[in-house]
Amino acid sequence: MHGPAASSSQPHAAAAVGGPSRLIEASPRPPHRARSASRVSARADAAWRLGAITVVWATCLYVLALWIAGGGVEAIAGIDAESVASIGRLTGLVSANLLLLQVLLMARVPIFERGFGRSGMTRMHRLTGIWSFSLLLAHMALIVAAYAMQDAMNVFAESWNLVANYPGMLLAVLGVVAIIIVMWSSARVRRRRLRYESWHLLHLYGYLGIGLAVPHMLWTGQDFVTSLPATVYWWSLWGATAACVIVFRIAVPLRRSRRHGLRVVAVSPDGDRGVTVRMAGRDLHLLNPLPGQFFVWRFLDGDGWTRGNPFSLSAAPNGRELQISAKRVGDGTARLDRLRPGTRVLIEGPYGHMTGARRTAPKLLMIGAGAGVAPLISLLESEHFAPGEAVLITRDRSAEERMRRGAIRRLVAERGLVHYALDGSRAGAGWLNGQHAAWQGHELLRRLAPGVDDCDVYLCGPPLWMAAVRDDLRTAGFPARRIHAEFFSIDPAGDSVSAAPAPPARRNGARP
Repeated sequence: MHGPAASSSQPHAAAAVGGPSRLIEASPRPPHRARSASRVSARADAAWRLGAITVVWATCLYVLALWIAGGGVEAIAGIDAESVASIGRLTGLVSANLLLLQVLLMARVPIFERGFGRSGMTRMHRLTGIWSFSLLLAHMALIVAAYAMQDAMNVFAESWNLVANYPGMLLAVLGVVAIIIVMWSSARVRRRRLRYESWHLLHLYGYLGIGLAVPHMLWTGQDFVTSLPATVYWWSLWGATAACVIVFRIAVPLRRSRRHGLRVVAVSPDGDRGVTVRMAGRDLHLLNPLPGQFFVWRFLDGDGWTRGNPFSLSAAPNGRELQISAKRVGDGTARLDRLRPGTRVLIEGPYGHMTGARRTAPKLLMIGAGAGVAPLISLLESEHFAPGEAVLITRDRSAEERMRRGAIRRLVAERGLVHYALDGSRAGAGWLNGQHAAWQGHELLRRLAPGVDDCDVYLCGPPLWMAAVRDDLRTAGFPARRIHAEFFSIDPAGDSVSAAPAPPARRNGARP
């Protein structure tokens, strides 16, 4: 079986775009400098990660200590109403703590952004959501059971008694309903059927649910009102959470947006289904955006401007302009076509760890599906490599849909990039196209890569597709520490992909 080559002359080859008609050799980054920068970056990442993990565990352990100090352990010694209520109190305390941590994880707090990265935060956000909701249900069931045992009533009558006669309970029930709506909309089956804009609006009900639960905690929560350390802790955590949301989700983005004054300067088609937007502003170098990172963008062009959409930079920042590229798959991306020059832009960011700072090897393998090629191109434009030492593999339904074609041709001609285009329908559950279905993915990767032991891999595309590629990369022998990818969806196991890091899109507009 003949393997693909960087030439369209072989019938089974993954055709390279263009040819190295002239090679301008970039100045390779000296190996010792690359290793030194990588070590500094690794130490900084480790410090941030340690700080973030410390915050999470410290809050959880403190809540446990409050429960123990309140007699929780002694209360569970016997199997009676008091022991059931004690366990119910513990589940309620941990659930409340996880709910607030869940908000903090998505509030763009620097310690979590730097410590966990976007992929880590989205996984933790989902995990803490599942656990906090499960513990909330357990808290409700145990408390109702305990009070029913104490009052010698059935659980249905006791449930009504609690809601009707205890302060704040009706509001707490409404808060639970709001959280149930969030959990319902976040289920994978539901999310695939919802537009991102609808999903995002429903997701905001989580804030409402937490807010409605606060009065119940203050008025009837024994562990909230009978202990000064507990009172100080919970008020501090609620205050810090609210402050983080206000500062990092509202105040900082508004200040940055006003300072840099970004406006749209050009909108152009990018492939059959894509669009590229260029924006200019003041002192953009002060944002320190890195190739491979993303912003959350809001375009002040009419109704719906409040809904932010995350898109990666599709060209290396030059201090004067920022550029994004997206595929038309939903309301947020379709409206990009209608943007006019001069439209004001609000930004959050930059975010993301998939940057050149992660690189430790002289060679590069870039693998992107659909609009996932955008951040890879920005990285290739900024990273140093010798001709033939960087390989780009793209997956699209057709050559006409491929985005950033002009940039790819320039990189091939001027920098010696090797490009393999695996166009066509997907072959089964794997990541290859039908033309290469006979190949084992790991064998093809070894054939196309510029190396295995001395190569960094950057990966961007739909989460399930990326998972399949990652498995084949590991089978092919690529070290895990040199495989760089971030899941930008709240659900990393989902099948959505973005023109950049993006939340779920409509199923009927699924990206390749």
